[in-house]
Amino acid sequence: MEEMNSVTPSYAGISYSRLENGGLHWPCPAPDHPGTPILHVGTFTRGLGQFHAIEYIPPAEVTDEDYPLYLTTGRVLYHFHTRTMTMQSEGLNELSPECFVEISPQDAADYNIKQGDLLRVHSRRGEIQAMARVSDQAIKGTIFIPFHFAKAAANRLTNPALDPIAKIPEFKVCAIRIEKV
Repeated sequence: MEEMNSVTPSYAGISYSRLENGGLHWPCPAPDHPGTPILHVGTFTRGLGQFHAIEYIPPAEVTDEDYPLYLTTGRVLYHFHTRTMTMQSEGLNELSPECFVEISPQDAADYNIKQGDLLRVHSRRGEIQAMARVSDQAIKGTIFIPFHFAKAAANRLTNPALDPIAKIPEFKVCAIRIEKV
């Protein structure tokens, strides 16, 4: 802790003895500082935040007759990246044991899909299988699949097309189709 305090001024007031008496909010720059529960009030260090509008660029792959739905991938609260650590936790696996295909009630009705149905999800790059989760949180026309699960690796489906400016792969959106198994 002493080494960290000496090279990181915003931690200078944090010590094991202070932490034993209760938590401290970072930054805590001096031993007599109470900590900083709210980092910015009213303005930021450099004034108000600045927003810059950028031109909308549609995804490299759009829906069509063969692939009529969009896929977006992401995380669930209980797992981190590909679960190499979190899959070792029985409690976390009980909360989120397997991959799922989150689908809106409207799309579920259109495809005659019920909660728990096994689905096959196809993209131009591959396919996976996972159970349907019908959810009001899902947006009609867009399917969500978490990418944590190796047995149903959602990133097998995603598009590696690069963003024209940042050159980052477009892993978050692609066109798909679904069917019941």
